[in-house]
Order: sequence, then structure tokens, then C-alpha cells
Amino acid sequence: MNDPLVIAGKAYTSRLLVGTGKYKDFAETREAIDASGAEIVTVAIRRTNIGQNPGEPNLLDVLPPERFTILPNTAGCYTADDAVRTLRLARELLDGHALVKLEVLGDPRSLFPNMPETLKAAETLVKDGFDVMVYCADDPIQAKMLEDIGCCAIMPLASLIGSGMGILNPWNLRLIIDNAKVPVLVDAGVGTASDAAIAMELGCDGVLMNTAIAAAGKPVMMASAMRKAVEAGREAFLAGRMPRKFYSADPSSPTQGLIGS
Repeated sequence: MNDPLVIAGKAYTSRLLVGTGKYKDFAETREAIDASGAEIVTVAIRRTNIGQNPGEPNLLDVLPPERFTILPNTAGCYTADDAVRTLRLARELLDGHALVKLEVLGDPRSLFPNMPETLKAAETLVKDGFDVMVYCADDPIQAKMLEDIGCCAIMPLASLIGSGMGILNPWNLRLIIDNAKVPVLVDAGVGTASDAAIAMELGCDGVLMNTAIAAAGKPVMMASAMRKAVEAGREAFLAGRMPRKFYSADPSSPTQGLIGS
């Protein structure tokens, strides 16, 4: 299908975005990402070396920027100031790279987004020339506020980061999707392939995940499953599902000309 995902003016074939944490080593990271088909790969600047620690293994040697779009993120940041500082460092390390993932967390236990600080950081980053993809609560009003600030993609959580609980509030996601004029991607909470397919069937433009792949029994196989689930969910959304019919049936075979009638 000629159905690209367009973010900040650039078109991508894959609608699956993946993280780079929790794998056993860089080799498994690359193998899983190749199996996923992802073109955008998110990296936690506070936890992964992309050049800020000379002499240590550099993730960019395994995931070269000429092959992948590196999406630096602010995982581990709990204030707007820390998030802005982290992404400015990432821009320097990546030679002026503008596309970033913003997340400002509320507490270390739930990792739920701190929305006042997220809105504050988003406003600063957009004014500073960043293309901001933003992790946020599944609140339709605040999601629209982030879009109005100028974020290039809205990424509400399906459930808590790393929980694998899947989509807990599909109705809020639909409200966000129906009101948005920028891409909406589910970020956090996906546990298995069916969760990814459901997100895409709801009308999400993409899915971002890490733990669901990295913590699977066979990460590379799960990455492949996620790729297929996102593709299938997108096709199902574009095809348009049949209407639900409560308390009635509609046979799929002809009812005329039955034998013996």
C-alpha cells in the first residue's frame, strides 16, 4: 500500500516505532529492530551512550543514523527543565537533529506523565525549533493543547509504561484521534501483538513500544509479530470493519435457491 506515516514532513513506510532498552546486548537490539521493520528508533539519552560518554560502546555504531531515524527521548526526566536540557544535549550530539520524543514523568513508580511539566517543556522546545513527539496522558483536552502548542505527534499511553496491560481506555483514544490533525501514536502499555493491532484498528497512526519486544521470551520473534500486527491493524482500519449487530445474525451464504426449497 502507498500509505506512509508522515511525521514532521518526512514519510516513513513502517508505522511501528521501537525503543532500544532492556535487550541483553547491542547485537540483540539490532536483530530485533531489523525484524520489526522499524525506521524510527527511540533512545533514552540518560541511559544510553550515543557519544556523550567517549570510550564506552556507542549505540550509533549498531544503529547508524544514516539507516535509522534516531529519536532521542527524555526518559528519566521529572521536570520540564531537565527534559529541555537533555534534548538540547541530544541535538548537539546528533548534529542538529530536531525530531525528539518528550516525556516528563510524574513519579518513578507509575511513570505516569506529569502533564503540567510536559506542556511547559513542549512549549519551550517548539519555540526552540524542535519537532516534538510527546508522550502524554490519554486526556483529549490536554492532547489538543499539546497539538495547539505545535507538537508534531501526540502519543497517549495505552496503559502504564512497561505494564503490558494493553489499551485500557479505547474511548479516550478515539476522542484524541478524532480531534487531532497530527499523527496519534499509542506509546506505552502494549504487551502483545493483539494490543498493537487493536490500537491500529482504532485509528492510531502508529505504535511505539519497547518492553513488549525486549522482555518477550523471544524478542526477535516478537518483533516480527509486532510488525505484522501493526500492518494488519492498519489494513483493517482502512478497509472498515463490518457493523456490529446485536441480537441478530446475517448468514454469509445465499439464502435463495436452497436445496429442497
